[in-house]
Parts: sequence; structure tokens; C-alpha cells
Amino acid sequence: MILLRLSPAMTGTVMAVTAMCCVQLGLAVSVGLTGQLGAGGVAWLRLAWAAVIVIAFTRPWRMKFHVRALRTCALLGVATAGMTILFMAAAARLPLGTVAALEFLGPLGIAVTRGKGASRLWAVVAGAGVLALTEPWHGQTDAAGVLLALGAAACWAGYILLTQRAGDEMTGLHALSVSMPVAALVATFTVGPSAFGHLDPGLLLAGLGLAVLLPVVPFSLEMLALRRLNAALFGTLMCLEPAIALLVGLVFLGQIPGPTAVLGIGLVVASGIGATHTGQREPDADAPDSLRQDVTAPTA
Repeated sequence: MILLRLSPAMTGTVMAVTAMCCVQLGLAVSVGLTGQLGAGGVAWLRLAWAAVIVIAFTRPWRMKFHVRALRTCALLGVATAGMTILFMAAAARLPLGTVAALEFLGPLGIAVTRGKGASRLWAVVAGAGVLALTEPWHGQTDAAGVLLALGAAACWAGYILLTQRAGDEMTGLHALSVSMPVAALVATFTVGPSAFGHLDPGLLLAGLGLAVLLPVVPFSLEMLALRRLNAALFGTLMCLEPAIALLVGLVFLGQIPGPTAVLGIGLVVASGIGATHTGQREPDADAPDSLRQDVTAPTA
């Protein structure tokens, strides 16, 4: 009942943070599968099952899509696949902390370039927190790995902007009925073949459960959150993900954070709280009445 009284900005913030928790829990669960399928294979299995789940529930053949919305959703699917595959490819060449810091340049860039006033300051604080959490200066330099991580950052930035646009152009979660199958097709033609020969019923079942946790639930929540938040705030809130990852690692993997990581958690949490107060979206004059009301009115 408390959530029903929250402002759109606060409701969107809760959705975004919940989505990030699901992502990090899904990544923790994925650790046991990477040895059997490889990082790319696990990414493909998640996206493939996610596409099946989304199609089963949304039944896109019964929907009517405008050409502009269809194009946006298709691009969103490409960005989704690229964000997932490139991150894992970079992590195979560089330390995870280095990749996380480089990938965060995507949402941080959105927060800085699109934000106004204090939101830009919070983005800088968030960036400092991510650096403290990941300590990329301890990693080894690999030119290909750096390029892959920067590609993931570009895809993440595109994912944020395209998710918001898709949420404005379509009602409900219909955008996922197009974007997720597109992401699965991209993954199938790029990294899927490497996993085909290693599949068995147990891995398929595990992949189904994992797809619900990551990406179906978090992507759905992010779609709803971006109808209530501006892209600058959402990009800044994404800086909470390294902190959540550290906590998940502590609880589920026994990874104890050092003093610098604790400092980083404090910085990113402070930036997320500060940005929440300036991040509520304004009504879009071109959006349908139902969507404009959903963005501006408290959740009923």
C-alpha cells in the first residue's frame, strides 16, 4: 500500500532498483553455467528463453504496431543483445571491475549530457563512486577488451534511450514482444552456435528459470520505470548497480568488500538518492493521453 502513495519519480526509482537487484542475482546464478556453456552461451540461452516467454504472454501477432514504434523496438532488441554479448566478451579479456567502469560510461554520459543543474553534479559523484567500487587502475590493458567494453557502454546508452522511447510509443509492455525476439535472433546468429552442442535438458531448464530472473523481470520493470523517470535520472540510478553487485557478491559468493569499495557504495547511494528528487519526467505533448497521465499522475 505504501507504493501506491509514492510519486511517479519515487515509484520509478523503486522499479529501477528492483530491476538491478534481479540483474545481479541473475548474474550470480549464471556463474554455475558459464563453465558449461561459456559466457556467450549463457547470454544466448537467457535471451532465447526470454523471447519465448515474452511471445507466449504478449502474443504479438494480435497487436497492431505503427512503423515508427516497430522500428524503435527492433533497434531496442539490437541494443539489448549488444549490451549483453559485448559485456561478456569484454569480461573474458579484462578484469570485471575494469569492464564495469568502462560500460558505465554509457549511462553516465546520458546523465551528464541530458541532465540539468544538480543532476550533473550527482552524475559526477556517481562516477567517482563507480571508480572506487571497481578500481579499474588495477586491471591490465587489452585494446580489444577496451573496445568491446566501450561498445557495451554505447549499447547501454542506446538501450536506455530506446527503452524510454518505446515506452512512450506503446502501452503496457508490448515493446518487449518485438525487442526481445530481435535480441534473441541477434544472439542466435552471433554467439548461439557455440552453445548448441553443449545443451541438455538440465541446462535448458536452468536457462528457463534464469531467463525469468534475467532479463524478463528486470527489463519489464525498466520499461515501466522509464515511463516515470527522465533518462538523466535513470542513467544516474544505474550507478547503483555496482554497489548492488558488491552486496550480492558478499551475501551469495562470500566476496568481502574493502574500504575503497565501501566508500564507493556510499557515493553511488548518495548520488541515487540526490538525483531522485530532480528526476520526474514532464508530460510528453506528443504522447497519447493514457501515457501522459501514467507519467505524471501518482500510481493508483
